Amino acid sequence: MWLLRRPGPLPGINPRAAARQLRKSHSSALQELKTNSGGKLQKQICQVVLNHFEKQYSKELGELWNSVRRVLTTPQFWQYAVLLNPFHFSSEVENDLLSKGYRLLFPESSSCFRPSFKCYITSAPDRFPAQKHRAGRLKEYYLLNAASILAVLALDIENGEKVLDMCAAPGGKSIAALQYACPGLLQSNEYDNLRSNWLRNTLESFIPESLMNLVIISQLDGRQIGNLHPERFDKVLVDAPCSNDRSWLFSSDSQQATLRLAQRKKLSAVQIQLLRSAIKALHPGGSLVYSTCTLSKAENTDVITHILDTCSNVLPVDISTIARSASREFAFSSDVQQHELLILPEMGRAWGPMYISKLKKV
Repeated sequence: MWLLRRPGPLPGINPRAAARQLRKSHSSALQELKTNSGGKLQKQICQVVLNHFEKQYSKELGELWNSVRRVLTTPQFWQYAVLLNPFHFSSEVENDLLSKGYRLLFPESSSCFRPSFKCYITSAPDRFPAQKHRAGRLKEYYLLNAASILAVLALDIENGEKVLDMCAAPGGKSIAALQYACPGLLQSNEYDNLRSNWLRNTLESFIPESLMNLVIISQLDGRQIGNLHPERFDKVLVDAPCSNDRSWLFSSDSQQATLRLAQRKKLSAVQIQLLRSAIKALHPGGSLVYSTCTLSKAENTDVITHILDTCSNVLPVDISTIARSASREFAFSSDVQQHELLILPEMGRAWGPMYISKLKKV
């Protein structure tokens, strides 16, 4: 979830150049590090991006930006949830998590949510060791930002439904969707070639062959899926390409960062196109969830407001109960509508940023 997802090239940008840029940003996001005296590796802040965010988010979030900025700019504060693979995990892994202070995100005894996920979190900044991809072998768990789980909860998939994950790479939400319910069909789509391969490896690492017949991995332009498959799906998740705040803050190339920021305004147009396509792909009565990993109002509330103002066949869906039920583990902004959630990272609850909104087609 940390990387910029591209369901299709931005207008005016060469697709191959965009793919090369994405690969470069992926590599730099992982390698923008500096060795300190203790031998540990630390990411370095991109001042160009921080200055831009400072100007924008101090206006949009007010005093909240100070605490959010502290978490976003300090990777040592970041937390990673561990989503167990129900199709293949050992008690040793679960015992290891418990011994290290991890706890269930939604304990079955106290949660109002459907007890589908075994997702472990800890209040202390920590990252459980990742498992490498091995062809033909299932992984036991998946590391993710716990806020991603909330988007799947909002989608509220029922058994047998046809589900589209429109911008699915790297695949965490598709995995969570298959744990939440047993859909009749899950189409996990990713347009970018590199990220599509990443998505395929992820799904093949977590889903047994006996369930892969429920999954279609496609490589379509998300903006065209509505025309290609009109009224096909019951639920659609649009985890849209966005100005990924965490990743962008650690851009190593200041010129590339400046170019990204200049192109940022184009993202909302792409996001609107994706949502219009998602609405076409839904049958009447179906619902969609839109999510991003940015704090930007222009890519969040403004996009949804535009859709509601210009599409007469969709209505907002109240998801405020999720915020009330999950307020112990997540910090939510109070400055949103009932059909929206904005998760703000804070110390001890460093999940997000993530924006989630739900609409229903009528």
